[in-house]
Amino acid sequence: MWLKNMIFIINKNQVLLLLIYMLESLITSKTRLRLLVKFFLNIANKGYLNSLANEFGESTNSVRKELNNLSSAGYLEKNNENNKVIYRANASHPLFKIIQKIVKKHLGIEEIIETIYNRIGDVKKIMILGDYAKGIDSGLIEILIVGENIDKEYLDEISPKIELKIKRKVSFFVSNKSLKQNSLTIFEA
Repeated sequence: MWLKNMIFIINKNQVLLLLIYMLESLITSKTRLRLLVKFFLNIANKGYLNSLANEFGESTNSVRKELNNLSSAGYLEKNNENNKVIYRANASHPLFKIIQKIVKKHLGIEEIIETIYNRIGDVKKIMILGDYAKGIDSGLIEILIVGENIDKEYLDEISPKIELKIKRKVSFFVSNKSLKQNSLTIFEA
């Protein structure tokens, strides 16, 4: 009851921070957290048991247990393809957008967008490249900013501050057109 009243008096960003704290304290399983990042950061991500176990460097038993828990709760869908059970996020789950937002907040993606968008020039698109586009929390977030007259000096100045805040390394790349590679668009004008 006190938590309900507490949430009533604080703003939306503070609620998300509270939810992230609760997520990290409630989800003590690193495997489950990795699965949530994998499937909810990029809706296009999918995987099967052995590939996920190899990617995470964990046993198939621990990954299977968490896949079963998330599937039975309805957060993940599973389909049979070529004698493999393929898992992906269930985008029609009522909590899908909320979990996706919490994962992005957990990784610092929203912080990056809020910090740079209005201050760096004529931004057309912001894309995540590399491991994070694949849903792998490697500690290095590669960001491609597509636009005109992008203030590269500001990006160099703000990078250490963002890294300190989100506890992950950030590399910015600037271009006037999108790249044709594995990427995740997180903003488009």
